[in-house]
Amino acid sequence: MNLKKMKRLLLEQKTLNFKLENGVQVPKHFHVTELGLVSKDFIDCGGVRRFTKAVNFQLWTANDYEHRLKPLNLLEIIKKSEKVLEIDENLDIEVEYQTDSISKFDLDLEGDSFILKAKKTNCLAPDSCNPSPKPRLSLSDLVLTNNCSGENNCC
Repeated sequence: MNLKKMKRLLLEQKTLNFKLENGVQVPKHFHVTELGLVSKDFIDCGGVRRFTKAVNFQLWTANDYEHRLKPLNLLEIIKKSEKVLEIDENLDIEVEYQTDSISKFDLDLEGDSFILKAKKTNCLAPDSCNPSPKPRLSLSDLVLTNNCSGENNCC
């Protein structure tokens, strides 16, 4: 979901609910502790330089059980952040939330709840990687020789 869509949806919501894909509800007394613009400049395993940007929300819960963020309050926070950080509303949103560790999620809406959808890793350069199975190496093979080089495409 991009920021533009979220702002439109916040105008339609009466309450602000977040759930994990497995149905576990983010406690209603959560806080949005960060709203930011994150960029990532990197080289994939095929040697291609890539650059991504996203709008980042961090959800956090504490012992403040009386706290209830309302949709229009979050919309105001978003509008202020857009001005200060010069955020493009067409950027996708990623949400950080503490599960077993800090996890990043994509965002969707189902009914009256925003759904935190698990992000997946993937090889960004499948054409550069050798699709044939590689022989298993023992630890001694790795210590004695450098079997991982650009020539054998072990990314």
